[in-house]
Amino acid sequence: MIKGGKVIITCAVTGSVHTPSMSEYLPITPDEITEQAVAAADAGAAILHLHARNPRDGRPTPDPEVFMQFLPRIRQQCDAVVNITTGGSIGMSMDERLAAARRAEPELTSMNMGTMNFGVFLGAEKITQWKHDWEKSFLEASRRTPMSNTFEQIEMAATELSGRFGTRFEFECYDVSHLYTLAHFADRGVVKPPFLVQCVLGVLGGIGAEPENLVHMVGVADKLFGQDWHLSVLGAGRHQMPLAVVSAALGGHVRVGLEDSLMLGRGRLAKSNAEQVTKIRNILEEMGREIATPDEARAMLQLKGGDNVAF
Repeated sequence: MIKGGKVIITCAVTGSVHTPSMSEYLPITPDEITEQAVAAADAGAAILHLHARNPRDGRPTPDPEVFMQFLPRIRQQCDAVVNITTGGSIGMSMDERLAAARRAEPELTSMNMGTMNFGVFLGAEKITQWKHDWEKSFLEASRRTPMSNTFEQIEMAATELSGRFGTRFEFECYDVSHLYTLAHFADRGVVKPPFLVQCVLGVLGGIGAEPENLVHMVGVADKLFGQDWHLSVLGAGRHQMPLAVVSAALGGHVRVGLEDSLMLGRGRLAKSNAEQVTKIRNILEEMGREIATPDEARAMLQLKGGDNVAF
């Protein structure tokens, strides 16, 4: 693992899992996404991971026209690296999931490293009043519909985005097997180091959120990638902050944001993404870790630069 340098804070601003009924603070409209993304960058996030929402009812949308209602505004107001989803949402086609990245030609996109069960249906059991009709059925659909990321899909997306646009990737690894899938594509030259490996723990269907699981993933990644990779950690839900601290203690980077957890602490909703960024930044600085700027993150990850995007 590449470690010993400054910590990159990624903020995942809205995602596609949480629904409007779960929190009044979840950003939905382009104005809300812009405001919260810029505030998160001002608080210390070097990377902003972005999904889009239908501004009328908050459901996830792959429409690049919606993305373009906030991407240029974010770029005008801050220097953070913009990381566009290619995971989209369960049920979206691959063309839908790649549409925004094809339009925006970003520095960075997410890349989920395997087809898997992605169970968010338990969230439907906690809500008694729904703001919109689509929400409950959307969550319950994850009982029967997997998140699809086949070898063919990964290779097609990685080859196109890196070859056409010079885009690099946040490799989202929800289990140890996903690390071996990444190694397969690295060995074939489909993807190039340094690799930003986002270890995702705590999603139902993926690896559990125990710290020993993270330590095991780091050990496997070290064997596979040597000094050619950066660790970052996404702890889902209540595991967000504890696992971020473990990542930092191991020499890695961190990811927070309302995509991953709606909470700031036990029983307390986060009122913004910036609150979570500020909290983890304070913790990191108390640990003696320095926070990376966007340009420092670009240098570490060998990104093409913010002037070379299409928004």
